[in-house]
Amino acid sequence: MTTPTACAQVSVFLRSFLIQGSWNYRTMLGGGFAFAILPILKEIYRGDPPGLQAAIQRHADHFNCHPYLADLALGAVCRMEAEGRHPEEIRRFKLAVKGPLGSLGDALVWVGWRPAVVLASLALALAGASPGVTVAFFLVLYNLGHLLLRVWGFRLGWEGGSQVGDALRSLALPRQAGRIAGAGMFLLGAVVGLVLARDITPGPWAVLAWCLAAVGLGLGRQVGQRGWRWNLWAVMGVIGLVFLHGWVE
Repeated sequence: MTTPTACAQVSVFLRSFLIQGSWNYRTMLGGGFAFAILPILKEIYRGDPPGLQAAIQRHADHFNCHPYLADLALGAVCRMEAEGRHPEEIRRFKLAVKGPLGSLGDALVWVGWRPAVVLASLALALAGASPGVTVAFFLVLYNLGHLLLRVWGFRLGWEGGSQVGDALRSLALPRQAGRIAGAGMFLLGAVVGLVLARDITPGPWAVLAWCLAAVGLGLGRQVGQRGWRWNLWAVMGVIGLVFLHGWVE
């Protein structure tokens, strides 16, 4: 096994931030993948220009997954290249992981983390924070999560190599994605509550609106997605009360 230097590994990780730089409809992330893994390939194929050229061409072929979880595939492929695995085995590995990493990344980031951070930022703004503080809160929190995901993915891929799938299954990441999405729904309720608190003055209307909001929150907590229709009616009821309150006054 050829052991790449720490400098080469860090270089691959930093280059992964540019993996979408050459995105196209033919190879998707393929060109960016080859660009990112190049420092490792140069060390492995030192003194073998034809082998290096062939390896670059292999990795420049079609590859697509979530850009934040591409580091996991990069780390695993770097390990496999260093171990001298057959190119066909590496190709099959990349084919096998790109679909799961794409769907898992979408669930973790686009459906879970990003909406949750947006809603948390909106709640902060509605609670009285200044625009500058709200924007800074969003940028710091979102990018902290995304950077930690990239670092974790690259380390897991490098340590697991071709067996990284077993490590992913043991972590039950789809369940974690569901928890993040659930937190986002809770934050959505908090944002709606803060909006209502600004529009309804204290009195019977406010009490009724908050009771309906509590019912919606309780149903969501107990029955999850199965109770979305009841939650919808509760939210519509609260919105109707807001309009009726404004019309009466």
